[in-house]
Amino acid sequence: MKTPVSTYRLQIRSGFTLQEAAELTGYLRNLGIDWVYLSPILTAEEGSDHGYDVTDPSTVDPSRGGAEGLAALSKAAGEQGLGVLADIVPNHMGVATPAQNAWWWQLLKDGRASKYAEAFDVDWDFGGGKIRIPVLGSDDDVDQLKLADGELHYYDHRFPLAEGTFAEGDSPQDVHARQHYELVGWRRADAELNYRRFFAVNTLAGLRVEVPWVFDESHQEIVRWFNEGLVDGLRIDHPDGLADPEGYLARLREATGGAYLLVEKILEPGEKLPETFQCEGTTGYDALADVDRLFVDPAAEEFLDDLDARLRNEPEAADYHAMIHGTKRRIADGILRSEILRLSRLVPETSALPRLEVADALAEVICWFPIYRTYLPYGQEILEEAIANAAKHRPELKSVLEGLQPLLTDTTGELARRFQQTSGMVMAKGVEDTAFFRYTRLGTLTEVGADPTEFAVSPEEFHQRMTRRQAEIPLSMTTLSTHDTKRSEDARARISVISESVPEWELFLGTVQELANIPDGPLAALVWQAIAGAWPADRSRLQSYALKAAREAGNSTNWTDPDLDFERHLAAAVDAVFDVPEVEAALDNFVAELEPYGTSNSLSAKLVQLTMPGVPDVYQGTEFRDGSLTDPDNRRTVDFKARIAALAELDAGATPEYTEEEAKLLVVSRALRLRRDHPELFGGYRPLAASGAAAAHVVAFDRGTENPGAITVATRLPKRLARDGGWRDTVIELPTHSRDELTGATYAAGPVELARLLEQYPVALLVPVD
Repeated sequence: MKTPVSTYRLQIRSGFTLQEAAELTGYLRNLGIDWVYLSPILTAEEGSDHGYDVTDPSTVDPSRGGAEGLAALSKAAGEQGLGVLADIVPNHMGVATPAQNAWWWQLLKDGRASKYAEAFDVDWDFGGGKIRIPVLGSDDDVDQLKLADGELHYYDHRFPLAEGTFAEGDSPQDVHARQHYELVGWRRADAELNYRRFFAVNTLAGLRVEVPWVFDESHQEIVRWFNEGLVDGLRIDHPDGLADPEGYLARLREATGGAYLLVEKILEPGEKLPETFQCEGTTGYDALADVDRLFVDPAAEEFLDDLDARLRNEPEAADYHAMIHGTKRRIADGILRSEILRLSRLVPETSALPRLEVADALAEVICWFPIYRTYLPYGQEILEEAIANAAKHRPELKSVLEGLQPLLTDTTGELARRFQQTSGMVMAKGVEDTAFFRYTRLGTLTEVGADPTEFAVSPEEFHQRMTRRQAEIPLSMTTLSTHDTKRSEDARARISVISESVPEWELFLGTVQELANIPDGPLAALVWQAIAGAWPADRSRLQSYALKAAREAGNSTNWTDPDLDFERHLAAAVDAVFDVPEVEAALDNFVAELEPYGTSNSLSAKLVQLTMPGVPDVYQGTEFRDGSLTDPDNRRTVDFKARIAALAELDAGATPEYTEEEAKLLVVSRALRLRRDHPELFGGYRPLAASGAAAAHVVAFDRGTENPGAITVATRLPKRLARDGGWRDTVIELPTHSRDELTGATYAAGPVELARLLEQYPVALLVPVD
């Protein structure tokens, strides 16, 4: 199996095609990258900038460069010695525009008789033999249907007509009643939809790749890439939505000739992938959480909890576990009610269990799930514990839960299979997309894949986790930023300094809330942290983030019934950053307080991530400082010309100050080149201890095996370090004569003062010197 040393994620779209990516391969090679990592490239909904709404799995998207573009990229990558990792989407297809998706169009046209009735996950009986399509403004809008060009139209929406269902003189409403689909008001999707979706996205319809021919047809183009040597590995999007992730991975491994595979899977703390999964690991959110917490000051937890309580006007800070039970229940009873009710319909009538109580009990079990899903029999004990917790807290449901337990643990039954597909939906929408916008004491902690109740990680704990990672999943990806992170790595690095600056944070928050009040205390904390982390940023970016954060949180406004008065207050607060000099001055002063330490965190976290066990990924553009916020902000166009020029200057001998963003480029390029060109220096993992007054402020490790290898030294909690007098007498013991790849300085074996080692940058990357 060909495996990557490192990857670089590129967002391929009409504005940045595969041909343009091919032109970057020389730069990526020079940066030190080993594989190019592509966002989805199969044909997607027209205008999609992410590609996860695939409409035609048989072609490379022409707007993204087409088959010719992939061939050009693969050729250019090969000439530079680079591999190619491609992102694929097996769980669902885009159906927003039926005419663009031949599978969906045929399904709507022919209904149950269609070949594709087996491909999509439709509960036909519940819909009375029809697929419910929630596109109408309301059910009354059926009066707005038109007949045109042999199709049924609703404004810009077009739908096919089944053969023999239209005669001269028929009304659009009559024709509509004869179709294999029913157009319904969009609000009915919450409880009455009868096809599986991706989460709660009505325009992404679930695909049944467990059916052999569906796998074959939806993967024919992907298999071609491997047969023709165009692609070397795959990133599998959302495997938790599949009926049989283990079986899918086994079949994919075989179809690709044993290629390198990664799954986009969120692991909760302590959770591992099943050993039966044929893949090399995850896309790295678990690593992201470990790295972030190295740079959070544990001493701040009590103070930030106190502030959180005051912002909520409560005697105590938010109880996260109670919060996520509530937010998950909100989702299960709201936008994913359709999925819960479908589960309830799978309980045999012979069980004599009341249907509504069954739905209530199923939702309650899901809301007690501590992980995204089980893969029965793997994880059965977690399911049983969730059932027990549900019974403990809802004793009136105990008998129903006892009746459900054997059905939920029966691996041969449809209820157990579909329950496992559903629990992750509720977790993602209830936790990532709701609670993470409500639990706001420190934004760094509420990142995808993290448990925000784990406030900080000590170097000792970090070393234990990295030792396990090296032993168990050395080819799993590590990352700090992705197209799904809610804040980029550099925004989080700056926000983490708040844990060392609680008085300054309270003063800043009080000042801006007095001058430009956001009338929702926890949301105010979230928004002002994000603004500080992203600053400088333009008005439209910050307005978009604030509105999305408020609606996702769902406390003061929401997506379906927005509170326009609250949203005007929110927009005015963001505008004040640009229009009210006192607010702008307060922000500038606060960012200046955080900035040097945020930069230290940024460089330290990046060097740790690039050199720790695993396959490091660099998200496009983040070799410079990047203050992006949640999507679509993190998919903005990257100025590669500036990065190419800056790297050329570094290679020509320029020495950046560590406060400049080019210093990050120095760290990234030197670490990546070293990993690629000297893999023998990265075969093991050993902690390196420091001694002295500031020993707690350093994290260091040796990646050698029997002999010393590459040594990483990074600064943590830099503001407290400066406040307490700097490194003073602190030393680190070097096992051999070493050279710093960042500065060129050399050091003899033995104790070295950290004040000397880290004089120029807050990090050092040392290699043995004969």
